[in-house]
Amino acid sequence: MTTDPGLRLEPITSANLAAALGIRVRPDQEAAVAPVVKSLAEAYVHQAVAWPRLILDGDRPVGFLMACFDIDWYGDGSVLRSGLWRLNIAAGEQGRGYGRFAVRSVAAEVRRRGGTECYVTWHPGPDGPERFYLGLGFRPDGSTSGDQTVGVLKTV
Repeated sequence: MTTDPGLRLEPITSANLAAALGIRVRPDQEAAVAPVVKSLAEAYVHQAVAWPRLILDGDRPVGFLMACFDIDWYGDGSVLRSGLWRLNIAAGEQGRGYGRFAVRSVAAEVRRRGGTECYVTWHPGPDGPERFYLGLGFRPDGSTSGDQTVGVLKTV
């Protein structure tokens, strides 16, 4: 696990777009998380709520995340949620604490914006990220989003 103080999140810009697009998860994870290019297209369409970021260790790109803030969860304005929308850690960089850093960074941003809960969804099953998210303190909230489990983490 890395403890490098050089870990940081950077907005996606023309200068780092190619690096962001180059982030690839392991082949066995491709069915569970959308590629970065799809996330960036969704960020463009949902600019008001999407927060795409490149995860860097020093100058080395190691992952990508996209958070959302005050997204209209049911499409009717009744529930606004914030949290982690996507997390792609490069195949060769997994297991080094970058995912943990990403989740903690999003939770901190939710808290900074006044939120008390950080949401995430995951595909259930033995090959999915459930153990990872549960290990970080997320708990299923009893609902689903399509075929995905919805988890919530208290940010206070």
